[in-house]
Amino acid sequence: MATVLFMVSGATYWVLKDGTRYATGFWAEEFAKPYKALTDAGHAVVVATPGGTTPNVDMMSLRPSMAGGEQGALDLESIIRDAEVMRRPLKLSDVRLEDYDAVYLPGGHGPMSDLAFDADAGRLLTAQLGSVAPLFIVCHAPAAMLATRIHGVSPFAGYRVTGFSNEEEEGVGLAPRAPWLLETDLKDKVGVQYSRGPVWEPYMVEDRNLVTGQNPASAEVLADRLLKVLA
Repeated sequence: MATVLFMVSGATYWVLKDGTRYATGFWAEEFAKPYKALTDAGHAVVVATPGGTTPNVDMMSLRPSMAGGEQGALDLESIIRDAEVMRRPLKLSDVRLEDYDAVYLPGGHGPMSDLAFDADAGRLLTAQLGSVAPLFIVCHAPAAMLATRIHGVSPFAGYRVTGFSNEEEEGVGLAPRAPWLLETDLKDKVGVQYSRGPVWEPYMVEDRNLVTGQNPASAEVLADRLLKVLA
């Protein structure tokens, strides 16, 4: 059985253009569904965050309207509550990639606040991309690619990538208030070949060992693909 590293945001808020603190964290579905799929299949999951901070779930992601109804919200909450690994994360600075068979990054707006600027996140993503091992990233977590730049150049330049679209950011009402937009900065500052599917629909892009998903609905698709890769 494989061991998969989950690199998770430790942020609790994102500072918007006007200085307002927008409460956030990791998106429940993007952690819980891949975590359950992997562990149900017998794989081990280890969580690491910047500084070893305990991850904070974005409470909006546990609203029934966001989680497929009351039962969906309860199911996600139960998976997260029972995930002991979330209560004792490693520090990103202590991670040894050779200990893991794959790396996965769940989103939520949290990565826009910390992983996008974290040197350890950038170092680990660069090393994982350069290996033959799987690197799976969903929704806002491709923000961490910004941390891979050295003198403005990223090893992700030219890769085919997806992530939370500007239209989806407008849909949640944050685009006008955001200090930066993921789709825009991935294209302009990282130099990826960005593509997207219909808003809120599952969409996955695979390029060599890098697999990215557009939005929360894509997390389950990525989990299925990762299970096949690890088989």
